[in-house]
Amino acid sequence: MAGSAISPTSLVEITVSCRNLRDTDVFSKSDPICILMYQPFGSSNWMELKRTECIDNNLNPDFATKISMTYHFEEQQHLKFLIYDLDSNSPNLAHHDFIGEYECTLAQLVSSHVIHKPLVNKDYSGDNGSILLVTEELGSCKEELAVQFVGKNLENNSWFSSLNPFLEFYKANEDGTFTLVHRTETARSTQSPVWQLFSAQLRTFCSGDYERNIEVKCKSFKSNGNHKLIGVFHTTVRKLMDGPCAGNIYWVINEDKQESGSLLSCCCPQTSQRKKGARYKNSGEVSVNTASIRKVYSFLDYIKGGMEINAFIGIDFTASNGNPQSPQSLHYIDPRNPNQYVRAIQAVGEIIEEYDADKFFPVLGFGARMPPDFSSASHAFFVNGDPSNPYCFKVGGVLEAYYNCLNRVQLYGPTNFAPIINHVANFAATNRAGDKYFILLIITDGVITDMPQTKEAIVNASSLPLSIIIVGVGTADFSNMEELDGDVVRLSSNGRYAVRDVVQFVPFMQFLKGGGDPLSARMKLAREVLAEVPDQILSYMKSNNIDPQPPKLDDAALPVYVS
Repeated sequence: MAGSAISPTSLVEITVSCRNLRDTDVFSKSDPICILMYQPFGSSNWMELKRTECIDNNLNPDFATKISMTYHFEEQQHLKFLIYDLDSNSPNLAHHDFIGEYECTLAQLVSSHVIHKPLVNKDYSGDNGSILLVTEELGSCKEELAVQFVGKNLENNSWFSSLNPFLEFYKANEDGTFTLVHRTETARSTQSPVWQLFSAQLRTFCSGDYERNIEVKCKSFKSNGNHKLIGVFHTTVRKLMDGPCAGNIYWVINEDKQESGSLLSCCCPQTSQRKKGARYKNSGEVSVNTASIRKVYSFLDYIKGGMEINAFIGIDFTASNGNPQSPQSLHYIDPRNPNQYVRAIQAVGEIIEEYDADKFFPVLGFGARMPPDFSSASHAFFVNGDPSNPYCFKVGGVLEAYYNCLNRVQLYGPTNFAPIINHVANFAATNRAGDKYFILLIITDGVITDMPQTKEAIVNASSLPLSIIIVGVGTADFSNMEELDGDVVRLSSNGRYAVRDVVQFVPFMQFLKGGGDPLSARMKLAREVLAEVPDQILSYMKSNNIDPQPPKLDDAALPVYVS
C-alpha cells in the first residue's frame, strides 16, 4: 500500500465478496459460502482456517463474516479462497457444488488493499464469476459496541407478501467506498421490528474511529435473494453512544422515491431538509433502543487475572480398539512407537498442563468391564484404579495410569459419551464465576452409540465454562462427529439449541498421512484441537459478563473430589 508503513507482524482483516457467480442450482440461485484454506508454515498441505456464513439465493454475495489473520513480513503465507454452493447442512465439502477458487499470498492482499480476480475451476472452462477481497490492518482498539435497533412503520409496497426487514451496516473507507461490517437477523412479518441486541468490535465496525460514517441499509428479505431496499440512513458510533434519544431516531430514506434534491439521506427527522411541497417524507423510522461501549478482553487478560484451566481426560476402553496384547491394537504399548492414545494425551496435556496450577488431571475411562467380577461395562470409571481420587500428576502420571489400566480392565463396550460429559459438566456447573474453566479431552476410536443422549448432554453443557475436545484415533468412520462439532450447523437436541459452540473434533489420522515426524504430528494435533479453546473461553466470559480478575495467591491444597 503506497505511502503506508507495515510492521513485520500485524493483525489484518479480510472482507470477502463475490460478483456474478456461476449458478449451479436449477430452480433457484446458488447459496454461496467462502472457505479460506491456508498452508501452515513449513508445510505444503492445505488446512481450513475459516468459513463465512452461507447466503441463500445470491450470485453477488457480500459476506458479513470477517477473516482475521496475523501478517508476518518474513513468511510467505499462502491462501486459497474456495467458493461453494451449499446444497445441504452437511459440513463435508464433497457434498456441495464447487464454484471456483482464487489462490494468493497474504502479502499480495496486504500490498494491494483491494483485489478483484476471476474464480478458477479446472473442471469448468466457462465464467465462474469473480471474488473481491478488501484487506485492512486492524488497530489496537479493544472496545466493542453493543447496540439494539427497533423499527417503526416501515413501508411495505408489496400487496402480496409481508415485510421481513433486516439491517446492513457499512463503514466508509478512505477512498469513498463502503464495506459491509454487520448484518442483523431478519424480523419476520412486521413493519415495526425489534432486532436483537448485537455486539461488534469497534476496530471492525468503524476502524476504531468514533466519527467514521456508517451507512445503514434497511431491506426486506426475499427468499429468491432479491432483497428489496426499504431505505437508508447514516450515523456514527459517537451518535449511537448517546443511546435512545431524539438524535438517534432516523428516517429511513429511499432515494428512488424522493424528489430530486428534496431530502438528505443521512439524517434524522430533526435535521432533514425537505423540498417544499414534496409528498414523500420517509419509508419509516429506525431508532436506537439501547447502546453501550465496553472493553474487549483477550484470552491472556483472563490468564493473567488468575483464571485456571482444569482438564479432564476421557479414554475409550471399548473392545473395538482390539486386544492390547496385539500389535494391531490401537492400545498396543510399544516403547519405541507410542500409540495414538499416548500421542494425543501428550500433545494436548503438555500444553494444558502449563495453565493448570496444581498439574493434576482427573482421568476417566469408559466402555470397559471392571474387576473383580467383570460383570458389566462402566462408562465413567477412574483410570488410576482409586475409587475416591481420579487425579494423576502431570502427563507422566496420566500415561502411567493408562498403562496400568490396560492390564487391569477388560475392553468391552458400547461407546457412550453422555455419562462422561455429564460427569464433567457437574463440576463446571459449580464453578461459574470465571476463575476456573474446564476442558474435557475425549480420545476414542469408534462411532458414538448414544448420539441422542450425547447431543442433549452437550446442549446442556453449552452454557457452562466447559469445552469438549474429541480426538478420533484409528480409521473408523467419524462422520457423525462433525455434527457434534457444530461449526456449520448449530447443535440442537429436542428443540433446544446449544448456547455456544463448545465441541472441537479432530481425526488424528489426518496428521499421520504420508508418514512424517511423530513429534511434528503431535504438535499439529495440539494446535488443531486447541485452536478454538481461547474463543470458547471468551464467549463464555462475555455471555456471562465476567471481567478478568487481578491475580490471586493460590495456596489451596488439591480440591476434594466428589463424584
